[in-house]
Amino acid sequence: MLDLSFQYPAWFLILCVLLGLGYAMLLYYRDTTFKEQAPRLNLWLGILRFLAVTILSALLLSPLLKSYFTETKKPIVVLAQDQSESMASDLKGEALEKYKQDWAGLKEALAESYEVHEIAFGDQVREGVDFSFTDKVSNFSELIRGVYDLFGGQNFGALVLASDGNYNEGSNPAYSDAPLSAPVYTVALGDTTPKKDLLLKRVFHNKIAYLGDKFTLQIDLTATNLAGQQTVVTVSKSTDNGLKQLQSIPVSVSGNDFFITKEVILDADQAGVVSYVISAAALPGEAVTSNNRREIFIDVLDARQKILLLANSPHPDLSALKTSLEGNKNYQLFIQYIGDAGVDVGKYDFVVLHNLPSTTNDLSGLLNTMNDKRIPRLFIAGMQTSYTALGKAQGLVSMQSNAAQSDEVQGRVSPSFAAFSLSPKVKEELPRFNPMTAAFGNFGATPQAQVLLYKRIGKVDTEQPMLALGETNGIKTGILLGEGLWRWRLFDFLQHQNHEIFDELVGKTVQYLSLKEDKRKFRITLDKNIFNENEAVTFGAELYNDNYELTNDPDVAMSIRNRDGKEFTYTFNKLGKAYTLNAGILPVGPYTFKATTNFNGQPLAYEGKFSVQPIELELFETTANHAVLRQLSAKFGGETVFSTQLNSIADKIKANETVKPVIYQTTQTNPLINLKWIFALLALLLAGEWFLRRYFGAY
Repeated sequence: MLDLSFQYPAWFLILCVLLGLGYAMLLYYRDTTFKEQAPRLNLWLGILRFLAVTILSALLLSPLLKSYFTETKKPIVVLAQDQSESMASDLKGEALEKYKQDWAGLKEALAESYEVHEIAFGDQVREGVDFSFTDKVSNFSELIRGVYDLFGGQNFGALVLASDGNYNEGSNPAYSDAPLSAPVYTVALGDTTPKKDLLLKRVFHNKIAYLGDKFTLQIDLTATNLAGQQTVVTVSKSTDNGLKQLQSIPVSVSGNDFFITKEVILDADQAGVVSYVISAAALPGEAVTSNNRREIFIDVLDARQKILLLANSPHPDLSALKTSLEGNKNYQLFIQYIGDAGVDVGKYDFVVLHNLPSTTNDLSGLLNTMNDKRIPRLFIAGMQTSYTALGKAQGLVSMQSNAAQSDEVQGRVSPSFAAFSLSPKVKEELPRFNPMTAAFGNFGATPQAQVLLYKRIGKVDTEQPMLALGETNGIKTGILLGEGLWRWRLFDFLQHQNHEIFDELVGKTVQYLSLKEDKRKFRITLDKNIFNENEAVTFGAELYNDNYELTNDPDVAMSIRNRDGKEFTYTFNKLGKAYTLNAGILPVGPYTFKATTNFNGQPLAYEGKFSVQPIELELFETTANHAVLRQLSAKFGGETVFSTQLNSIADKIKANETVKPVIYQTTQTNPLINLKWIFALLALLLAGEWFLRRYFGAY
């Protein structure tokens, strides 16, 4: 649709017509040049001149051509399929093929009137449905949030969610805070009839134990419709020669809805990651026996580390650090002040020096003791710090400051830092944390430093280090140029209702610095010793030359072997001056690894162990929970149907008055003078007049 408007009154067009008519009559009304050759030629010449002048003068009124465009957007309908392992118990064989056909039929029935998207969910929300049912967990709340993030700002019509209603991660979807404005239609899959089943529901245990200590396993056992039968719960330990039975406990099932808790006390007699298998003997008639067995992994440590928080004066940073580090059972925390009597740093494994050395205490005596005993340390420099003494006490950061003025600084994660890895959430969120207070001055990282955080002052990203790690005279050292860690801990809780980002940053920094001194020139680091089966196994590597300077000139090869001797080979990637390797997701079980390289003609190797533990959450719910699906549909104004009624959802969506197309109308305005055909018309009129005059012998 087109519309013509003018920036001047439209009656000015009359003046344009009169101007064109007057101009034409002035030239040709009394002109006798062509009277003998072509008596009517003056009339045609006058018409051409009249049209040209009228159009040109009308263009001076700045006419605008408005174009109206109308677009109809179909409603978006999302088909979401639960891809978790629990779905496979009922959807298999002919039942699965029939369900696939119904699913395709529903998609086809909706495709004509709606924009249809297929989404799978379980471990994560993703495009496309392949009905493989291999995901280890079910997370409905993540699906609701993901759908809202993807389609919430569009003409979102309806969500069709097919599942058995069992979720084992996230919150109850009926209480999701995602502001979905579309109805949710749920497809109830699975069987709600309780089956005969013996189930090791939970095994509570500490992830860490200490060599020589005892630890407890709390085993929850349930049985459904198996009254009067007996089973035996066995606890075994994995060894190189197979399973070694430690304890066996007879259990009598006294009812059809049976539950019992058994406690087992074990000895932590082997350092490293130890695998324990808890199993219950299968009973006749059980629908599923795979949930009668659980494998757990416990990291047995051979010593706890004593950490001293030594401060120049009381400060809220000390409480923030102590609370964060106490979550690691491998640490014992102590707080002392430099003015206390009898401070003995020599009995600690790691020391945090807060605002030390200070203007009143250069700490020279304590530093000499720490250097003699090669105790790693972390300096936290604030407004009480003596930067002259601090510059001499470490070799990671050069500095010029008298702490007379301060800056408010935030932290930006260095993309080239490779000593250990931080989660993407930390890298994304940390630069937004409240600023810390840092002394004003000139600071620069030395070649020995690996900078983890750079300073951001206001909106300016600087190259001044904020948190740097490395070695001073062969001793692990860290330096944080700023005080106010307590603000970061509070801000983390305010934004996320937890302290995960703060705890990860502090925990990994202290873990890296407090590791026992290792003078090997070739080292491999693991983020942890026990990985879940759905997460990637990652490694870091460091190589030092004769001066103990980091280098990554040679390639590093990695060989990983499982318990059956199968070998997986990799090559490390080079990052900065170090190495990194993502070995991907590995099958469940214990592994050994060996990394090798050759530096200056000398072969170097590093060996270690880790384990991948199973995620068996989907095996422990054999009965569908359709009540959750009904709650979800009721909350968002949809309905719940069974799988046999899948195709009826198309009619229900079409009958829903809220699921309608949206019509968008846009207006585009262009000056008429920009139209090329207007220029062509004027050129044609003037050229035609000129041609006729020349043809008949005039100019």
